[in-house]
Amino acid sequence: MANTAQSRKRARQAEKRRQHNAGYRSMFRTFIKNLLAVIETGDKAKAQEDFVKVSSVIDKTANKGLIHKNKAANQKARLNARIKAMS
Repeated sequence: MANTAQSRKRARQAEKRRQHNAGYRSMFRTFIKNLLAVIETGDKAKAQEDFVKVSSVIDKTANKGLIHKNKAANQKARLNARIKAMS
């Protein structure tokens, strides 16, 4: 356990930030999962519409440092490729 006032405060801040990041990471994963579900249904127009929203969330997640920028780029590229592959 933290001994000094400074270390206790840092522990409080770290826990607060961890919970905030966990919520944001969960939202990021949920958006991707929902887009993949739309892709599975075969509705290309809806998938393209949702991809714009998912791209925004992926970029925001990368800008906050929760995921690496290269991971964000790879995620978007793979999702876009799956949408383009739809008939």
